[in-house]
Amino acid sequence: MKKSEGYRFVASGEAPTTVEAPYEDVTLGVRNAIREIEELTGHTLLSEEQVISPCKGNVGCDLYITTSSAGGGLQMIVAGVIKTMSTESAERAALGAGAIVMSAIATDDDRRPHERISIVRHLRPDMILVAGGTDGGTIDLVCTIAETIATAEPKARLGAGYELPVIYAGNKDARERVKEILGSKFELKIVDNIRPTLEVENSEPAREAVHELFMEHVMSHAPGYDRLMKWTPIPIMPTPAAEGRMFRDLAEQRKINVIGVGLGGATTNVYSVYDEKFVRTVSANLGMSYSICNVLKETGINNIRRWIPFNIDEIALRNLLRNKMIRPTTIPETLDELVVEHAVAREALRLGFRHHKSLARGLRGVRRQRELSEIFEQKMETETYIDMLRVNLLAGTGGLLSHAPRRAQTALILLDGFQPEGITRLAQDSVFMIPHLGVLSTVHAQAALQVFEKDCLVRLGTCISPKTCEVPKEGEVREGVVVTVEGRTTEGASIHEEARFGEIKRLLLDEKESAEVEVAPAEGFDVGAGPGELLRTRVEGGVVGVIIDCRGRPLEISQDDTQRRKQLIAWLRAFEAYPEEALNTYGGMA
Repeated sequence: MKKSEGYRFVASGEAPTTVEAPYEDVTLGVRNAIREIEELTGHTLLSEEQVISPCKGNVGCDLYITTSSAGGGLQMIVAGVIKTMSTESAERAALGAGAIVMSAIATDDDRRPHERISIVRHLRPDMILVAGGTDGGTIDLVCTIAETIATAEPKARLGAGYELPVIYAGNKDARERVKEILGSKFELKIVDNIRPTLEVENSEPAREAVHELFMEHVMSHAPGYDRLMKWTPIPIMPTPAAEGRMFRDLAEQRKINVIGVGLGGATTNVYSVYDEKFVRTVSANLGMSYSICNVLKETGINNIRRWIPFNIDEIALRNLLRNKMIRPTTIPETLDELVVEHAVAREALRLGFRHHKSLARGLRGVRRQRELSEIFEQKMETETYIDMLRVNLLAGTGGLLSHAPRRAQTALILLDGFQPEGITRLAQDSVFMIPHLGVLSTVHAQAALQVFEKDCLVRLGTCISPKTCEVPKEGEVREGVVVTVEGRTTEGASIHEEARFGEIKRLLLDEKESAEVEVAPAEGFDVGAGPGELLRTRVEGGVVGVIIDCRGRPLEISQDDTQRRKQLIAWLRAFEAYPEEALNTYGGMA
């Protein structure tokens, strides 16, 4: 709503999705959420048929927009010739369009032809993206991939009566042959090559085709979406695509490097805007409800237990997570259950970010001249280009992060999951509105950014995290002061704080305050100016404050169970993350 100070957020409504039986009509859930807003505001928004538009007085709205992740989101198979080149580029394009990549196949993926056919046949994707070959190169291998898909004849996940969309974004010289192979069995769309040359990745035409086919073929066959699409003049956008757009707009406006995450029930979506390069990844097997047991399977029971500050039987922990998976809409009833969910969230973020960094890197196959130092240090193009010392903002959205009982819990989950280095601001989505603002920004960028800044982002504070530059020798115990922070706040208060290795401390600095500080790391530690070098900078406050995190990078947790629990309780107590009486119980200490 537009007010005298600009566009502001007024109210929100929530209701369970109704895309599955027995309702099987997504508009019913949408109506329930809108009715809640009507009750809160006294403004009439719905008629018997749809959302009322345009607005007249106290009735209707000027614009209705929507995103969708219901029914599992946009699910795709990608295929290419070389696994580390065209297939990887196709995967980046699909993820950039907000898709979940169910499987990636290539002629050199160590599978036999019948195994590739079996994989494609038994998966039920929404569409397939095929890439491969540079323009003017050989067409044989591209045709081999096309023949694999034609032989498999996969069926679409939604709607048995329509042809499965296939996008071809490979060697332009193979187009006619690909038409002969795939044209009679699939809804084939041909776009410009994703890798026209080894040195160039042109993913935008493929992304646009994915969005277009998503609306035309996928959304139109989902229950109730045909009616929902008539409510809005703006195309429905997949939730990950909308989230990513908002993070990208923020980075471009502020000219900063941003890492964002959307932690959902079925997926973990990670976004990075680093030196103007935007990458989005969707980890389909990592989520906090439908996919919570996938997190357990991928990370292992011990990696989850290491974040839990109390004794819990392995069988009890497994059963707790299994119950969450089969009853995904439930919320924790006890503090212990909340702590367990937060432990899983840390692992989901860690694994999702690891997946993201594997795709946030330079193009493989590009000829480049190496420096002698690179050869000796064995620096390869497989390394991610993301340097955590140069990330300015880390922000999170999603139900668990946005609805955490205490903001400090969200801050600590982000720190433990991503382990930022140097000087990094932390923020979270207040009421899970980032995806909606992402769609709004396509038609009214000013309104989206104003609401994003004033009502959406909760400024948690700034983290000072010294990077560990020297690997300790085996058996070496680190101790002593790691970093000293001195300065003065905008209110005139002086700051002097020292933190030893393994400690995490907070300086209570309000959201409206900032401070000019000098950060002096010990030898062997770096806060952004170089190992052991003093850094002068400005830090912003927040609801959590300024955090000094000296737990090491990578974060070091004791292998001894008793010592580990003491570490966790000390960190949680520093943040006041959970009630003190509970921490006393967990630690058996006053």
